[in-house]
Amino acid sequence: MSSETCPNAPSGLLLIDKPRDFSSHDIIAISRRILRTKKIGHSGTLDPMATGLLILLVGREATKRQAEFLKLSKTYTATLTLGQETDSWDACGNVITEKDVPALTQQDVQNAVQKLSGEIEQPIPFFSAKKINGQKMYSLARAGQEMERKFNRVQVAWTRICLTSAKTVEFTVHCSCGTYVRSLGYLLANELGTVGHLTQLRRLEIGPYNVQNAFDGTQLKQTDTDTLYKRIISL
Repeated sequence: MSSETCPNAPSGLLLIDKPRDFSSHDIIAISRRILRTKKIGHSGTLDPMATGLLILLVGREATKRQAEFLKLSKTYTATLTLGQETDSWDACGNVITEKDVPALTQQDVQNAVQKLSGEIEQPIPFFSAKKINGQKMYSLARAGQEMERKFNRVQVAWTRICLTSAKTVEFTVHCSCGTYVRSLGYLLANELGTVGHLTQLRRLEIGPYNVQNAFDGTQLKQTDTDTLYKRIISL
């Protein structure tokens, strides 16, 4: 159903707490159906494994500002499991490398993140939506096509880092747009003398917007149009 069907539909931001195992595009498709509009953009997607804040830009006036919202910084909390590397650098991928984990201390972890703070160059995961010659990297990776590793420069501030077991590190990080937290996990594991992959990832903030104020995405399919209208924040 097109946006013309609901000419009085509100325009603005809809904050959703995305559940695990839903793609961001699943959430957008469900929201389009409930709100009866095709005009929905986003301020940065989340991987299916990840949970947390997804900002939908609803309506023509909001979607015009998508580039502005894509540039906002973000805050995440994550769990890094050491000893196994997957091809996607998270729990959705297949294990490709195993390596012993050295005996680590909290100070070892603190020292490692100091080398990964501020402006850093991070590798872009092969299983990502980044495009090469018009094709998404994850499509090329799934087809088994070899790719040259690409990098980008990002700003990273680790606000919490904790060695919670011999093979598990939990952290909270505030970072610039374009940051792949999976890549930070990959780099951190290397600094610690081993390999690893993310087993939990949750986005807490996008710019000034917090997941605590978001609509529970697990309830989205059962939600009616008027209820969702009332959650839209005017711009």
